[in-house]
Amino acid sequence: MSNHVIEESTSSATKELEQKQEKEKEEEEDEDDELQKLLLPDVSNLPSTPPSAVESNFAIYFALDFMKPGHDQYVYRHANGLCVIGLAPSHVSFKDEGGITAIDFNVGKSDRSGVKVTGKRKKNAQHFESNTALCKVSTKNDSYIVRCCVKGSLLEVNQQLIKQPELLNASADREGYIAIIMPKPADWLKIKASLVSVEEYKKLREVS
Repeated sequence: MSNHVIEESTSSATKELEQKQEKEKEEEEDEDDELQKLLLPDVSNLPSTPPSAVESNFAIYFALDFMKPGHDQYVYRHANGLCVIGLAPSHVSFKDEGGITAIDFNVGKSDRSGVKVTGKRKKNAQHFESNTALCKVSTKNDSYIVRCCVKGSLLEVNQQLIKQPELLNASADREGYIAIIMPKPADWLKIKASLVSVEEYKKLREVS
């Protein structure tokens, strides 16, 4: 076989590999873009009542009195298994005068805001238990630990809250979400049994 043929063969194989890598990268970017659109959609495309937009994309659950009385959190589960974690309207922190003034992801042994997850296999994702501390929210006179609620891999925390903690007071159920976690199917079934539905939540917390 001549050197020319070998060079052509090598060049062709290299080109195929590059095309394959480029395609995988595009698929990963598309997947990330799709998730961002679900969580932070174009405001102009939202219905007049934001919760209905959430209801159409996610199954909504609540963890009541999680670890401590009044520590109510929501879990929005998407069809792809991802869970969005945030503070329920009845969370004790919202009852403090002035609401939440700051959020700190530097809890436990690491700063959760430093999580950098990449690719379809979600490399570098940290695996947490449902009772693992996710962040600390502070009010004028007190502070509260927010937990994961769901056992799984922490894919992302809402970095925007660090500079704009007021989003928790104004839009905790949307722009003010706290984190995204991916549980294993078996773990999700276990935690789901301890959560309550929207209807049960409204009845137990006497909210409309």
